[in-house]
Amino acid sequence: MSLVLDLATPRVQRPRSALSALFREHGGAFRAAHAISHDQRRALGAMQACRTAALGGHLDVCSAACGFSRPVYNSCRNRHCPACQARDQAKWIAARQARVLPTPHFHTVFTLPSELRDLARAAPRVVFAAMFGASAAVLKGYARRKLRATPGITAVLHTWTRTMAWHPHVHAVVTAGGLTDDGAWAETSRRFLFPIAGMRRWWRTELCRRLLRAFDNGELEGAVPDRTSLRRTLRAAKRKTWVVYAKAPFGGAKHVFAYLGRYTHRVAISDGRVLTVTREAVTFRTRGAGVETLTPSAFIGRFLQHVLPGRFRKIRHYGLYAGAGGHGPLDVARAALDGAPPLSPPPEEADRGDGEAQVARAEPPSCCPDCGCALVRFTQLPGAGPSATLDTS
Repeated sequence: MSLVLDLATPRVQRPRSALSALFREHGGAFRAAHAISHDQRRALGAMQACRTAALGGHLDVCSAACGFSRPVYNSCRNRHCPACQARDQAKWIAARQARVLPTPHFHTVFTLPSELRDLARAAPRVVFAAMFGASAAVLKGYARRKLRATPGITAVLHTWTRTMAWHPHVHAVVTAGGLTDDGAWAETSRRFLFPIAGMRRWWRTELCRRLLRAFDNGELEGAVPDRTSLRRTLRAAKRKTWVVYAKAPFGGAKHVFAYLGRYTHRVAISDGRVLTVTREAVTFRTRGAGVETLTPSAFIGRFLQHVLPGRFRKIRHYGLYAGAGGHGPLDVARAALDGAPPLSPPPEEADRGDGEAQVARAEPPSCCPDCGCALVRFTQLPGAGPSATLDTS
């Protein structure tokens, strides 16, 4: 049966679909009372319809014909939906595992200073693209300067803290070395990537330069009144210490993208962190034993501020990891690393080819709650389908 959160009760235990039920219960009122973007309306509408009859589905029927049946509705597949990320995450990890180089990797984080966060809110597409470009330029630039080599980089954008506050930053996993121009592999230290102080200065200079260039190209029109105002904001930001850090991820090379996969498909909050939901309040875990309580309207507002611009790519690859093909510099680098073959998923996952094996093992087989026999898909239920355009007016 579909799970429904009864918000009419004074206090309820959190079911699996707590956030979807919250969006369905309060999303319409929030949309009527607040001016939100088209992308936010679309994401909210998708999450409200997720796993409901509006999207159609199928009927599970007991294979032993004991008479039990239940509807199973389609998911919305929106990249911001907390309930729809596991399958895409598994598929992404399986695909990237075949390309990871057998060498240590460092986890780096580049954080946007607080003085520039309002600009990121006003022009997210421009500022986020500048953050990606600047962080990649720092990592590739240091690899070129120190090693005369090209590294492999995979980066993902996050915009939240554990309290869902606005906090844009880029996570990047970078190889501990790179491919030189003559086809050899140059290594960094296993304990040390590049000088943190230098990375901070380069990150600050490169990002400010890219933002000024974006203004000159007319990309920040409406976000800042004039170039003088932008330069004033950048000067204020430059007076602060910009946050950059690097640490080696746990595990070997084969665990690199499993490690990064925890970041790639994460959204601002998951159902697992929501403790209780009532008509008046939502309580969720923050960091450690901390909790925070918000009104449903405030909670939805915090969540929706992290909806990305339409078609904006929040995962990007640079250097040796750029491109979808398996040939060229990446294969040369693999050969330089002791002729190691590509790292592939285990055979049972490679045969599926789409990451479904990881999800399938994580979910128990569907059995009839009455007699214990297997449930079979009997018929399609009518509905708009996951890819339909939802009514978000």
